[in-house]
Amino acid sequence: MQFRKNFLAGVLYTWLVLASGLAAGADSITLEQAIANTLTRNSDLQAFGYEMRVQDSVILQAGLSPKPELNISVEDVLGTGAAQGLSGAQTTVSISWVREGQLRQRRIDAARTGSLVLAIDAEVMRLDAAAQTARYYTQALAHQARLQLTSQAIALAEESVATISQRVSAATAPRSDLARARAGLAMRKLAHEDLSHELIGFYHRIAAQWAELQPSFSRVEGDLMQLPVVESFSTLQTRIGQNPDLARFLSEQRLYESSLLLEQAQRNSLWRFNAGVRRIESSSDMGFVAGLTIPLNRGNLNQGRIEEARVRLEQSSAQQEATRIRVMTSLFLFHQELEHSLHIAGLLRNDVIPEYQLALQEVQRAYELGSASYTEWLQVQDDLLAAQQQLLEASVLAHQNMIEIERLTGVRVAQVSPAQ
Repeated sequence: MQFRKNFLAGVLYTWLVLASGLAAGADSITLEQAIANTLTRNSDLQAFGYEMRVQDSVILQAGLSPKPELNISVEDVLGTGAAQGLSGAQTTVSISWVREGQLRQRRIDAARTGSLVLAIDAEVMRLDAAAQTARYYTQALAHQARLQLTSQAIALAEESVATISQRVSAATAPRSDLARARAGLAMRKLAHEDLSHELIGFYHRIAAQWAELQPSFSRVEGDLMQLPVVESFSTLQTRIGQNPDLARFLSEQRLYESSLLLEQAQRNSLWRFNAGVRRIESSSDMGFVAGLTIPLNRGNLNQGRIEEARVRLEQSSAQQEATRIRVMTSLFLFHQELEHSLHIAGLLRNDVIPEYQLALQEVQRAYELGSASYTEWLQVQDDLLAAQQQLLEASVLAHQNMIEIERLTGVRVAQVSPAQ
């Protein structure tokens, strides 16, 4: 339970500080709202709730003892001589029951441990659902930012068309420049349309996380340019024990231990007791009768299942170690990618884009004066837009890696840089 709270708090914290607007409009949604909707209305989570109820029934059934049996027998009837008719009948009425010993408690323990495993599975499903919502949200936010870039590109292209039109009218620029500028403007509008189409798809994916076929929002809130920083990898390593997938193996091992004890308790057949009264019709006498049934076992009749339970326990330990190695490797790779993305974003933001912006101003002025060609002007425009696009993609990748790191560690590890 604690790792779910930590992870969810981390996801909410990280994205709330990214929000550029504190209050979302009626047609927009925040990540906090999206995750809350997912955790309360996700179809898969609701369906898994029935599995938890089924396990409650298993626990209830495990606690039930075998019911006593009423036995009625009639002897020495419908024969010959003294046994002719019913005059010599002996009627016995008895109750029999099974002595379970520790078997009942072993069944209860195994059923309850199975319930703990399902509870961990439910927590893992909640974490996965929240993380998937955050992934879709990030992609939607990225597409909104890409649309802003294409809008900027369209504005630059429209400015170019207007400037070139004036020079063509003044016979200081060839008409081929105007044709290229108009074609470039059309292509950028087409790219804008493609992104708008894809963005609608991500809105639907987000809404589907809480079983809505039609999104009730038309925008997601946030700013991807607010970049996270994380703790060192050595610090993250110490927190890997809170990974929910590893925690599941601990519960699974307890389940196999309980199953092993249950199978061991079932290796011998149960003793059966009975007691009752007998009536002898010929003398009208009554007597007490009692009996004991002891199975004559030869060897362990449950050794196959005991060995299976023991192997399952060993297998779970081996799988836990394999999963731990995979988690540690993934954590290292995501951490490396995050640091790399942050480095790229910082370099583009501080050293590359400002220089391209200055170059664009200079080459546009030179083109207007006739000392630079349209090709040079267009090249600088494309370089600036490409750098801005690369900055956006690096920022998106940083946030995606941050989500995966929090999913792997089960705790909040990301902070927002104070300088930002």
